[in-house]
Amino acid sequence: PTSATAAIMLAGFQQYGLNPGPLLFAEKPDLVWGLIASLFIANVMLVILNLPLIGLWVRLLAIPQPWLYAGILVFATMGTLAVNGSPVELTMLFAFGFIGYLMRRYDYPVAPMVVGLILGPMAEAQLRRALQISLGDPMILLQNPISATLLGIAFLALVAPFVMKGLNRFKASED
Repeated sequence: PTSATAAIMLAGFQQYGLNPGPLLFAEKPDLVWGLIASLFIANVMLVILNLPLIGLWVRLLAIPQPWLYAGILVFATMGTLAVNGSPVELTMLFAFGFIGYLMRRYDYPVAPMVVGLILGPMAEAQLRRALQISLGDPMILLQNPISATLLGIAFLALVAPFVMKGLNRFKASED
């Protein structure tokens, strides 16, 4: 998925046993065309509703951000409790919310975390499968050139921001 929204849709499809991709048009055409029709109807309804209510939406922009964040937190908490009154899920809501706050505060992108949370279980299942096939030998991940290259790129993507930040500090101290 290329965005957090696409990752959430992918997870929703898989939760209902649907395999997203081009074959979804052949396997479940009624679902696909129903989804497209509902999106079209939703866009038409949004235009009809938003044109007369544009003044209200502009006034909403005047609400201070701390009040908006507090309201979002209250509604997210109520939704979590309404779906399943589990204290574990409520703790996860606050923990991931705090992590998201820290990521925003220190200019880390939030979308990769959302994508990772949704795709993480699938990646873990595939890693377990690969390790079972190799009888627990993790070197199987480096023996195939494609997987070794992808792991190298992932490592570089993790290390590069720290290296670049260090280089920028070094340049700044020289100047």
